[in-house]
Amino acid sequence: MPVSATATAPTPTVTLVSTYPPTVCGLATFTSNLAAAIAGPAADWRTAIVRVLDRAEDEVHEEVVAQWIAGDHASLVRAVAAIESSDVVVLQHEYGLFGGLDGEDVLELIRAIRVPLIVVLHTVLANPTEHQRSVLDGVITPASAVVTQSESARGRLIASHGTDPDKVVVIPHGAAANFAGPVDRDVKRPAVLTWGLLGPGKGIEYGIAAVSLLQGHSPAPTYIVAGQTHPKVLATQGERYRNQLRDLGLALELGRYLQFDDSYREWDSLRALVRSVDVVLLPYDSLDQVCSGVLVEALASAKPVVATRFPLAQELLSNGAGLVVPQGDVAAMAAALERILYEPGLAAQLSEAARRRASVLLWPSVGAAYRELIAVTLTARLSAPASSGRPPSSKSR
Repeated sequence: MPVSATATAPTPTVTLVSTYPPTVCGLATFTSNLAAAIAGPAADWRTAIVRVLDRAEDEVHEEVVAQWIAGDHASLVRAVAAIESSDVVVLQHEYGLFGGLDGEDVLELIRAIRVPLIVVLHTVLANPTEHQRSVLDGVITPASAVVTQSESARGRLIASHGTDPDKVVVIPHGAAANFAGPVDRDVKRPAVLTWGLLGPGKGIEYGIAAVSLLQGHSPAPTYIVAGQTHPKVLATQGERYRNQLRDLGLALELGRYLQFDDSYREWDSLRALVRSVDVVLLPYDSLDQVCSGVLVEALASAKPVVATRFPLAQELLSNGAGLVVPQGDVAAMAAALERILYEPGLAAQLSEAARRRASVLLWPSVGAAYRELIAVTLTARLSAPASSGRPPSSKSR
């Protein structure tokens, strides 16, 4: 869907459907930031949240207008009513976010709402199962617009699902500028950082093995792995993965050069940690990853990146903001880290490229892109014949 600057909508109310703080997950953080970005610097757009939960909680944010509890039909009815009082709904989609097989319960909500729907896809699989394909088709077919966070995800969606290219808009993940500020004085440099919720598939074991190959340098690099274990992993597997990583560090005799920070860091503390390190390492196993908040935050911190060849990394690092290596290739990972940490001038060159790349990734730009898309969506709905698609909501008539 081409976005036209000529379309405007007078201060619409936008309801976002997603997890939301205090839930600890990347999607909740993303939604909080996106709601603020859509509201704009003067908060002249109104945003509300339908919070997706596994069980009811006491609510701490006034912007949460309803909770949608997995498997609870009454909460679904309340969520639909809250959505219908707004002008447009922006729904975050991940297969594991909603109840049912492959998150199929989201289809019940989508069938019930009548306001224009914008879907934000956080995962687009290269080889979905038939049921995954069916669920995602059921999500995107009734949507007025579909947002992907990378060109690779857009191309994959069009090729795999046959989605109308005019319906799919690329708007990047979004990040806050983190180019300057205090640093964490406890960080021993040179330092390599991986952060985010911990769980199998993050490839941290390859990062540990790669850093162990650099211990002959003086000074040797420290590898910091920051983040709590993902709540869903913790519930089913406990700290098994983290303990396996600790055991690997002991076997490789990394000692104090491998540090696990499993505390919950407030935003300012996390940003200071990122500013304190020399390179960010993303050793992920996945070949499907078309979205990564950590990668975007690293670029918005002007940090050189070493990443495996997942699609978003290849896309965002193509201007020279980092080095890309094959999944699971410890030697290549170590060589890339070695170049950035010890090759004169390379880190500064990559840092400047990261800063340039970040210009379109910052939340003010992302918020403006969403406001423009929402305005176009509402204008198109108002001008559409009454018989086409869903009827307009009472607020949009």
